[in-house]
Amino acid sequence: MLFLLMYLFIDLDASKIEGSQATAKQAAELLRSVISQQRLPQTHQATALISAVRAVGEKLIAANPVELAVGNIVRRVLHIIREEDLSLATAAIDGLELSAVSDDEDDVERDDYPVLSAAAVAAAARSTLRPPSLQTLLEDTPISAAIPHTSSSGGDSEGKSRSVDKSSRGRKLKHDVIEAVNELIQDISTCYEQIAEQAVEHIHQNEVILTLGSSKTVLEFLCAAKEKKRSFKVFVAEGAPRYQGHLLAKELAARGLQTTVITDSAVFAMISRVNMVIVGAHAVMANGGVIAPVGLNMVALAAQRHAVPFVVLAGSHKLCPLYPHNPEVLLNELRSPSELLDFGEFSDCMDSASGGSLHVVNPTFDYVPPKLVSLFITDTGGHNPSYMYRLIADYYSADDLVVKRRPATTS
Repeated sequence: MLFLLMYLFIDLDASKIEGSQATAKQAAELLRSVISQQRLPQTHQATALISAVRAVGEKLIAANPVELAVGNIVRRVLHIIREEDLSLATAAIDGLELSAVSDDEDDVERDDYPVLSAAAVAAAARSTLRPPSLQTLLEDTPISAAIPHTSSSGGDSEGKSRSVDKSSRGRKLKHDVIEAVNELIQDISTCYEQIAEQAVEHIHQNEVILTLGSSKTVLEFLCAAKEKKRSFKVFVAEGAPRYQGHLLAKELAARGLQTTVITDSAVFAMISRVNMVIVGAHAVMANGGVIAPVGLNMVALAAQRHAVPFVVLAGSHKLCPLYPHNPEVLLNELRSPSELLDFGEFSDCMDSASGGSLHVVNPTFDYVPPKLVSLFITDTGGHNPSYMYRLIADYYSADDLVVKRRPATTS
C-alpha cells in the first residue's frame, strides 16, 4: 500500500501520468485501496474514513496541483462516504421506527423498545443538507434505544450485541463505499463511450466542425458520428507550440474523416465556414467556465463573433466544484521555453549581461468564460453552462470543497 502511494506521488509530481482520465482513475483506485485497508474504530467509522481519505488526498493534490481531476476525485470519494453513511443511518432509523410500530401491534409495553427522540428525528431531517454524519446520532443513542431489553441481568450480552452491531455496521459502510468507488472508476473508464454515444444528436450531414489541438474525447466523439453514417468535414487548428493538432488530424484521416489542418492564427479567417466548434477541456469550473488548452479562448471569441456554437466535451471527473478565483485553483503552469525557441540560437538575447534580455512565456492553459460556451456534453448528457453548478452540487459535499485541513488555532 505504502509503495503504491509513493509510486503514484512520484508519477503525479513528475507528470508522468498524462491525461485527466488516467490521473483520475489511478487516484480513485488508490483511494479505494486506502479505504479497504483502513481499520475502523467501534464508533465514528465514517469520520475515520473521511480522515484517512483527506490525509492521502492532500498529498495527491500537492503532488500535482494543476491536475484538478485529482482533487475532484478526492472530493467525490469523500462525498460517497458521507452519502453511504447517511444511507445506513437512515435505514437504521427506519428499522427502529418499524420495530416500534410492530411492538405496538403486539400490545407490548413501548417503554422496553427503541423510540427515537424528537431531537434525533430533527437531526436526521437536517442531515439532508449535508451536516455532520448521522452515524454520530446513532452511536450516541443510549443502548436502551438501540437494543430491546431482554432481562435485567443481560448487561453483558447487551454490550456484546452493541459491539457486534457497530462492527458489522463498519464492515457494511466499507463495503458500500468500495462498491460506490468501483462504480466511479467504471464511469471514469467509460466516459469516452458515454459522451460519444451522443454525437449523432449534435453532428449532422455535411457540416463543418472546427477543433483545436488533440483530445481523445473529441476524437471518439467525431468518429462515433462517422460510424453513424454522418458525412462531415473537420478543421483542426494545430495547437502550437506542441502541435497536438497534427496527431489528431492524422488519427481522424486514418479513420476516414475529411480533415484539414490549419494554423492557429487562421481560426478567425476560417470560422465563417464552420457550423460548430467542438473541443475538449482540462477542467470545468463551478461557474461554467472552462480551463482548456492554450488558444481555445481565441477560438471561443471567434465562434461568438460569427454566432457559431461552441461545444465543450468533458467527463464528469473534470467537473470541479471550485471557482477560478478560489486560492486552491492553480489556474496555469508554464512549460519549457525550448518548445518556442532554440536556446542555442537565442542565447545572446537571453544573457542579461549584454544589456538586454529576452523572456519566454509558454502557458499551458487558457480560461474560457461561461458566456462563450454554448453547450456542455458530459457522460450524463448535454447541459447549459448555467446548469453546471447544479450538476456539480450533486457530486460533491459543501464540507469537502477545501480538502486541506486548516491547523487548529490556539487561544
